[in-house]
Amino acid sequence: MSLERLRIGFLPLVDAALPILAHELGFAEAEGLTLDLVRDVTWATVRDRLLYGHTDAAHLVAPLAIATALGRDRPPTAMAVPFVLGLNGNAITFSTALGEACGLGEALGDPHAVGAALREVARSRRLRFGVVHRYSSHNYMLRYWLAAVGIRPDTDVEIVVTSPPFAADALASGEVDGICVGEPWNSIAVDRGVGRIALATAQIWRRGVEKVLAMRADIAAERPDATQRLIRALHAAAAHFVRPDTVEASAKILAQPAYLDAPADAILRAITDRIRLVQGGEPVHYPDFMFQHREAANFPWRSQAAWLYAQMTRWDGRGYDAGDAAIAAATFRPDLYRAALAGSGAVLPGASSKLEGALGEPIGAGSTQGRLVLGNDRFFDGRAFDPDDIPGYLATLP
Repeated sequence: MSLERLRIGFLPLVDAALPILAHELGFAEAEGLTLDLVRDVTWATVRDRLLYGHTDAAHLVAPLAIATALGRDRPPTAMAVPFVLGLNGNAITFSTALGEACGLGEALGDPHAVGAALREVARSRRLRFGVVHRYSSHNYMLRYWLAAVGIRPDTDVEIVVTSPPFAADALASGEVDGICVGEPWNSIAVDRGVGRIALATAQIWRRGVEKVLAMRADIAAERPDATQRLIRALHAAAAHFVRPDTVEASAKILAQPAYLDAPADAILRAITDRIRLVQGGEPVHYPDFMFQHREAANFPWRSQAAWLYAQMTRWDGRGYDAGDAAIAAATFRPDLYRAALAGSGAVLPGASSKLEGALGEPIGAGSTQGRLVLGNDRFFDGRAFDPDDIPGYLATLP
């Protein structure tokens, strides 16, 4: 049987694991696919390859898929997100000098306490932080936290773009005082002695949507069978990735030069939710630092797209637009996810949208297939997000 070929763009990050493992471990081949993995170093390039047909799908920061559909910074192109590659997995890392100035200890700090210390430093000089793209969850998580603790993004703190593989270099050069980036690049900054992890983004939003599988909507429509097979291959890779007996082998695969080209130990720490905060320190365990599969984590909730649109509206300085909100939510495609996994035994939520940030304890939720349990998804400031009232939500924010 000949295999159908798909080209998948990615950046060297731990959360690119699912397409890489789908290729390396035969999950794609079992679905009749062969994957050509195309590595880049910036999110803008990953997006452009997707838009101009150099790739068929991509590992992409979720807000960039929405911004592309809305025509932010470029002409609009309809996008489809049929699968979430993971939740969280990022951290905020201070330069060692800033970490000392903020009095960071040997454990992950409380977001309010770290924010108060940073606010004092920001009163004496304007700080500069690096994020991986203007339209990235890193940018929105960092801004959400800063604003909630009384630090004004763009006024007290300048936020610039730095590519993930060069984030540690930006810290080392003194170009930035802090970074918000995915793994293993925080850990590499720590191991080089140029950074100190202050917070995990999971401390800001316990179930924050992170990387997604993104496609041009016309490609998803023209190749429905290949899209469904890719979703099934990624779902199988996710189930494999979270098994405790596979983590060391997965870290070795991801560490290869063709993929992350990074130390396997730093990758393994991220996969196993262990974070080394300071150079030479013992890793601390932070449960669900990365969240790849449980609780239907791969399901593209439209409410998560709506939260990202709310942040886009907030920080782009544009007013709420109901038409744009509808386009943003429709970029996430639970219909494609359900069609691909119907009959597979995968958990399929009954709803496509939910209140975000409202759960403090695990609770059963409606499903059309399998048993769905959703866990703690709180924001650190206690707010919840109702996707049906974005203007009301925006009015409550500082």
